[in-house]
Amino acid sequence: MDREGKMGFSDVCIITLFCTLIMMSDLRGSSAYGLEDIQTAVLAVNASSHSGRKISDTLFGVFFEEINHAGAGGLWAELVSNRGFEAGGPNTPSNIDPWSIIGNDSTIFVTTDRTSCFERNKVALRMEVLCDNEGSINCPVGGVGIYNPGYWGMNIEDGKEYKVVLYVRTSAAIKLSVSLASTDGLQNLASSIITTAELNTSNWTKVELLFTAQGSNAQARLQLTTSNKGIIWFDQISVMPVDTYKGHGFRKELFAMVANLKPRFLRFPGGCFVEGEWLRNAFRWKETMVSWEERSGHFGDVWMYWTDDGLGYYEFLQLAEDLGASAVWVVNNGVSHNDQVATPNILAFVQDTLDSIEFARGSPNSTWGLLRTAMGHPEPFELKYVAVGNEDCGKKNYRGNYLKFYYAIKAAYPDIKIITNCDGSSSPLDHPADMYDFHIYTSSSNLFSMSKQFDHTSRSGPKAFVSEYAVTGSDAGKGSLLAALGEAGFLMGLERNSDVVEMASYAPLFVNDNDRRWNPDAIVFNSWQQYGTPSYWVQQFFKESSGAIYFPSTIQANSSGSLISSAIVWENSEDNNKNIKIKIVNAGSNTVNLKISVTGLQETINSSQSSITVLTSSNVMDENSFGAPNKVFPVENSLSNAGTEMNIVISPHSLTSINLPLGPTTYIAAI
Repeated sequence: MDREGKMGFSDVCIITLFCTLIMMSDLRGSSAYGLEDIQTAVLAVNASSHSGRKISDTLFGVFFEEINHAGAGGLWAELVSNRGFEAGGPNTPSNIDPWSIIGNDSTIFVTTDRTSCFERNKVALRMEVLCDNEGSINCPVGGVGIYNPGYWGMNIEDGKEYKVVLYVRTSAAIKLSVSLASTDGLQNLASSIITTAELNTSNWTKVELLFTAQGSNAQARLQLTTSNKGIIWFDQISVMPVDTYKGHGFRKELFAMVANLKPRFLRFPGGCFVEGEWLRNAFRWKETMVSWEERSGHFGDVWMYWTDDGLGYYEFLQLAEDLGASAVWVVNNGVSHNDQVATPNILAFVQDTLDSIEFARGSPNSTWGLLRTAMGHPEPFELKYVAVGNEDCGKKNYRGNYLKFYYAIKAAYPDIKIITNCDGSSSPLDHPADMYDFHIYTSSSNLFSMSKQFDHTSRSGPKAFVSEYAVTGSDAGKGSLLAALGEAGFLMGLERNSDVVEMASYAPLFVNDNDRRWNPDAIVFNSWQQYGTPSYWVQQFFKESSGAIYFPSTIQANSSGSLISSAIVWENSEDNNKNIKIKIVNAGSNTVNLKISVTGLQETINSSQSSITVLTSSNVMDENSFGAPNKVFPVENSLSNAGTEMNIVISPHSLTSINLPLGPTTYIAAI
């Protein structure tokens, strides 16, 4: 404005231009892609044989925790929630949620009692039917009974088979209908009739049924109904799809998403799930070493839901084996969030861990190896890593307890690598360890800058296990491109420092969209669909890095703070051909004309099979969803100008990967 408060022509022009820029930025998203400056940069890759360094064989893997209903109602394919009626606690009457009645209080009365045939979980359901089709109280059409909606709906698919198991007891003459139906009960997807004439149900009787669905419904439920007056007891009711991964009980589509990351290790079962808010609610592996009917289950008081523990220690070991991943077993060291065992009293916990290792690795003739054999796996599982506790380093008894675990495990199994909770990245540890945990949850810019976190870490001490990392908070939302780019920059730093970083895994891995205890997560699912967040797709860019050869790369630019690169040579297991992969993160809002120069390469580049893959989107805060699962998704194209000298355009806010298949070594004859 001029001195009199009036706008001159130049003022109007400036304000108009400013408003136009703001409007265009709003239309284009926060990056204002149409207006960015073009930046030039040079990327030099030294691919000479003497400059290469082997990356850890186990650098990138996955971490599974029972959080967000990741297992119960997720990867573990059981469809019935609270299948043993134990979730309400051992005292009766108890809450039977999510079970509910079909009928009303004049036709049916339901409660719990402690009459189960299972010693480890005594609670059963008592259903008293007050109506029939002949007396003063008539049952409604279809009868009365109970239903279970599963975990926010059971996904029943036409033509697929489902195994239904239930335990039933009654002294009355009954005709019980067992069915899979829609939420209103009108669509019958599969059903069978049980009668006392066919079964001796005066004592607890196991009933097994095999259903073939005659229709599809992603929100189906299990129904148990009758029109016969009398009392019926139920317990341990299960519905499992027959088509699980290798018949091992894992939901195939969720298993496939994890397997597609080619994880080199599986850390399990937590996380805070291992500790519990209180030790009485911590995960106890021995409680899962029985048939599913006998598993007592427990309340995970950190993430506030009940799990029947169908996904137990044996299943976790099987999961690691099925993934071709090394098992990383996180054990409770007598410490929870609110109570802890004093070191003089810790030996029982130490022995419990030694028993767990014997179960995994012991001979079929050993005490716990014999049980493993009886459960169907006579050959030992691979178990080479044990993490003692989770985020417990600052707790009063941690160091004393840790040392008891360390020396006992090393004495019995000297090859096992033991992981401490104490961070050794900045200063030496004051106790022995093979690796140390490093957890980081922060903003995108912070994590991006932490690509240099391990540059100055001592090369002589224990190696780092970055077992939990992610961008969280406002940068992340439910899984944004911005978060993924910060993580990509961090992972490139781990590649560069793979001589001191042995393993890394994102957290959390799974979230059921109906129970978001934590945001963001790598894989989002509900009863019938799933998608990967941008953070999941970033991990796809690094799945060839484990065991690859790392080559140094440098970027020269006027402002290179937003650019990070890495280069590896990896071998394709399908054709045994070598490939050079160059990755570039552009965390800035400018397009970059990048000149790439690869020197010292002895092999030739197969330009006809070279490709470029880009992960980006129109707005840096874009997320995927069930409605748009591939909004932020890697797009691959052929790269026609591939060679040791290339010019590549790098998009703003993007992760770019250039894959160059290599041919045989070229020899130049001396003249």
